[in-house]
This record gives sequence, structure tokens and C-alpha cells, in this order.
Amino acid sequence: MNNKPKIGVYVCHCGMNIAKTVDVEAVSEFASRLPYVKVARNYSYMCSDPGQQLIKEDIKNEGLTRVVVASCSPRMHENTFRKTLAAAGLNPYYLEMANIREHCSWVHENREEATAKAKKLVYAAVAKVRLLEPLEEKEVEVEPSALIVGGGIAGIQAALDIAAAGFKVYMVEKTPSVGGKMSQLDKTFPTLDCSACILTPKMVDVASHPNIELMTYSQVEDITGYVGNFNVKVRKKARYVDINKCTGCGACAQECRLAGTIPSEFNMGLGKRAAIYLPFPQAVPAKYTIDKERCLFLTRGKCGKGPKCIEACAAGAINFEQQDEIVEFKVGTIIIATGYELFDPAKKPEYGYADYDNVITGLELERLVAASGPTGGEIVIGKGEKAIVPKEVAFISCVGSRDESVGKPYCSRVCCMYSAKLAHLVTEKLPDANVRIYYMDVRAFGKGYEEFYDRVRREGVRYIRGNPSEIFKRGDKLVIKAEDTLAGRTLEDEVDLVVLATGLEPRQDAREIIDILKLSQSADGFYLEAHPKLAPVDTATDGVYLAGCAQGPKDIPDTVAQAKGAASSALILLSSGKVKVQAQISNINEATCRGCGYCVEICPFGAIDLVEVNRMGNIVQVARVNEALCKGCGACAAGCFSGSAQQKSFKDQQILPQIAVLGAMK
Repeated sequence: MNNKPKIGVYVCHCGMNIAKTVDVEAVSEFASRLPYVKVARNYSYMCSDPGQQLIKEDIKNEGLTRVVVASCSPRMHENTFRKTLAAAGLNPYYLEMANIREHCSWVHENREEATAKAKKLVYAAVAKVRLLEPLEEKEVEVEPSALIVGGGIAGIQAALDIAAAGFKVYMVEKTPSVGGKMSQLDKTFPTLDCSACILTPKMVDVASHPNIELMTYSQVEDITGYVGNFNVKVRKKARYVDINKCTGCGACAQECRLAGTIPSEFNMGLGKRAAIYLPFPQAVPAKYTIDKERCLFLTRGKCGKGPKCIEACAAGAINFEQQDEIVEFKVGTIIIATGYELFDPAKKPEYGYADYDNVITGLELERLVAASGPTGGEIVIGKGEKAIVPKEVAFISCVGSRDESVGKPYCSRVCCMYSAKLAHLVTEKLPDANVRIYYMDVRAFGKGYEEFYDRVRREGVRYIRGNPSEIFKRGDKLVIKAEDTLAGRTLEDEVDLVVLATGLEPRQDAREIIDILKLSQSADGFYLEAHPKLAPVDTATDGVYLAGCAQGPKDIPDTVAQAKGAASSALILLSSGKVKVQAQISNINEATCRGCGYCVEICPFGAIDLVEVNRMGNIVQVARVNEALCKGCGACAAGCFSGSAQQKSFKDQQILPQIAVLGAMK
């Protein structure tokens, strides 16, 4: 074969995305005169079928050995064009892309300057592509099981889908029961289905499915390995209750000396529980847990003459000697479904959440209206003689959403609709109450949402367009100061109860999973997907997927849909049995490696180890790359003092010619 490469250059119009600002004809004509370029063409959409066919035909008819595509970001279509090369019988890594959309047409207005820059990028790509080497993707076996981190509705749905396909699923949930935030809701919008009625059967299915191993009150400690072969370490926290013996009868909680004194997390602190507790009546598993931070015996070493819970438990399930247990297992794929937290309204002190008992959050109102809640479904504010049934109720939307002042510029997507739902429930339970909602904009985007919004207004709920500036006490009433932006006037509104529609924010412990799996966060703090359009459930770490509000705020239907999408992506790996690993990985020249170990320290994926080799009769240490673990980030190549670490397709001898031609062009 002739050693001189034959390069084909293909310049994409991308409709008018590129062609509006870049003279694509001039760029392709320029490319035709570059060294080793055999063919230079431009086409309206290179990623389309006809566009790809152009490349295939030229590889066959012109004998092309290298291809440059000048179009959009490689992140978008590099894999598309690699498949095109492979289909034409050319090594898929003989491809180089010049990003003339994001780097030229989308960031420049001057056509001449954008075109000149596009020519430079194409020249640089041509200079590099002739030096590229053929790479081969390796296949590894896939462990036929999955890990689901998080036991809310997203994790439950993903687990059930994967288990139904016949694969083993490990579900890890931090709290004593699955169910997540959905289990705290009374009704769901817009159909007003009972939340527990539709969630509880799925919770039971997760616990009883033969392919699902449920680990509640547990936490992922460490994950190592790579796609298809993850090694997982989970800490099963001591409940101090033998779940195999516990019958869930509740006798222990009734006899606990702290019964009715500890704020219930499930009831948002509005109800009380004992130190040994079941989170809520429908909890799965229906097993009791001892709160080691509150239990007198565990914190002080004594509980009266002895723990009364032991005496009360006929099954003998209480075991204060129980210790945390570490379990280890292997999985082929992982789904992160860790959910969200609600914005703390105390960060908006002007609303008085920390000062007034009758300023509550939407989730607190959920627990008040729920039949299983602390008031048996009655909306009562205060206690004892001071308890009142509110007659004037106001909702305030976007508390901790669309608010730059608290670092939450994004929309939480559910606040408008759950305010409407709760307003409906208030009017249903308190027909004489006057209900109003203060809002910035109403976002009723889902199926049936606009109709539900109209229904609530017909029921007498008044919408006031304005963002309240302050809430203060006047006698027994709360006063809302606001501006009605539609009427163009300021107002003071006296009410009995204010409900804050708090937004959704990332979990405070999200960093734990990010550090373990080397994931990324978007600007809003939620887990970052691989691509917002083309890969919304994927992450940059192969084999790890996102589901539900871990990826960003969403309602229940969208959460379930994304969970099913993540399960589908995971099943592709599990059912294939094999997976290809990254080919553009790092390689270390052991002959020149100094064995300093710096690359081992800086590798974020733990893909490099120091090994002993015989070098001319001497035993020395050198670095060696685990190709299955390497993600091709290039950190080792950038940090290597001797230049021994090089990333395939991005070696010094391939990059330096690019720099040279860019410097030579004026």
C-alpha cells in the first residue's frame, strides 16, 4: 500500500447553522489544495444518509485512507462518522473532526473572520489526520446484574423493569424504607390519584421480586472497576432490630420511653415518634429501626431499669449488639436515582418561615391533608387552645426557584402544579376558606395540567400575579406585602396560613456519589448527563445512568419515563453480555518511564499502577495502564515528566503539527 495518505475533506453546511456565517464553498476549495487531500466536498447535511453515502463512495472509488469532517462538535456526531468509516471498510479512528459550528459560525458574526478561522481548523485537522494510527476497540464480559442507588419512584421503576427482564438487581436505599418523597404525598396531580395507592404496590413488588435484593438503611461505600465489571461495597447500617425476626407489630414503639417525643421526619416534624420506629404505616420493609442518635440505651448506656422495647418484643428481634455489615458484589451497570431535597425556606427570611408557625411548606401541608398524617387529614394550625382552622390561605410560588438571590435560577417544574393541587385540597376540606396563589408565571406544561389549572380557578382559587416582598405578623394574622403586577398596585393581604411552594434542589450528599463514580455536575448542582438531547440518561462514565430528579427537577410522569429509559439503556449492556471499551486510551512507554508514580496519583479513574519490570538486568518500577479502566482523559499525558505517557490519537507527534500549521497561518 502507498504510504502517502489520501485524505477526504467534507465541509457541512448544517442547514444555515454553519453556512450563514461561514463560506463553506471557500473552505472546501481551500481544503482541496492542502497536502495529501484527494477529495474536498461540501454538503448541506453531512450527518444525513446522503452525506454519509458521499464519504462511503469516495473511500471506495477514490481509495481514501483518512477522512476529515468539518461540521459540528465531535460530541454530537463523531460516533456517527466513525460508523460511516467502518461501514466502508476503513478503520473508524482514521477520522478527525473540525468543529466549525461551535468554534466559528456560532461565536462569530463577521463572515470573513469566521471563514478564515474555519480554514485554519480544517488545515489543522488535515495536518493531524494523516498521522493517526489504527485503533481497535476491545470487548469485555458484562456481569449480568445491576445496582440501583436510591429507592424512590425512579429507582423502584428502574429496578422492576430490569428485574422483569430476568437480571439480578441490587437496590440500595439510605433510609429504612423505599418510597422516597412520593410516599409523603397525599394526592398526585392532575388526576388526584392517591399517592400511596399507586406507589405502595410497586414498593411491595420491589421487596418481593425474586430478582431484586433490597438493601434499605444502607449506603454505597465504594465502587471500583469499569463498565460491565463494577465492584460495589455497601454498608448495611445496624438497625439494632433483626429484620428476619421483626413482625412489625409495633409493640416496641408503644413501650419506648421516648414514644411521642421525637419529631417524625416523614411527617416533616409535625408529628412525633419513638426512638424505635417504623417511618410510616405502608413502609417497605415493614420492619422497625432504632434511632441510634436518640435511643437512651445507645447514647447513655442505660434506659431506666432496662430497655422496655426488649421486654415488649415477643419475637425477640431487638439486638443492641448488632453491628454495621459490609457486603460486596459485582454488577455490570449502575443507575443513580438518588432524588432531590427541598429548598430550605429559612434562606428567604422575608417570608418568616423560621419565625411563624403558620408559615409552612407545601410538603408540610401534604402531611396535614393526608389521612395518615399527624392530624388525621384535618388542616389545623397550632396546638391546644391556640389551634385554629384557617379561613384565609395564601400560597407563594417559586420559593427557591427562578431566584438568583439564593443561587437557584432554574425552574423546579412542579411548584405551580403542586400549589394548584394543594389549593384544590384546601378548598375541598375547607369549603368556606378563601384561597389565593401568588405567582410569577404559571407553568402547566404536562398532559392534563392546563385543564387542572383551569379547574382550580373555576373552584374559586384566586391567582395574583406578584412576588411577595415580606410577611409579618399583625395581631393574630399574617400580612403579605406584595405587588399585583397585573392590576398595577401594591397590596397588604391578611391571612391565617401561608404555604410556601419550595423548589427542588440537589441532595446535599450528592458529592459522595460524584467522587465515587467520577461523575460531573451541571451548573445547578444536579448530576450532569452525557448530552442534554441525545443522551439524557447517560453519564460520562460508561455503564452509569441517571434517573429521576437526580438529573434535574421533574414531575412523577417524567421521572417514571426517565427511569424506564435508564433501565432500557442498562438492559442493552446486560442483554448483550459484552461491551466495547474506550479505544482512545493512554499508553505508557515503559522503556522511558521513570517510575515516579505521579501519573498514578493524578489519574482520576485509578487506571494506572506501578509494576516491577526487568530493565537490562535491573528490577525497576514503571507505570502501566489498565486499559479497561482508562477513560482517555489525558491527565497522565499532561502530567508526565518524561513524556512517556501518551494518549492514543492525541500523541505529541499528532498534536504538534496542528499547532505548527495554526501558527503558520496568518
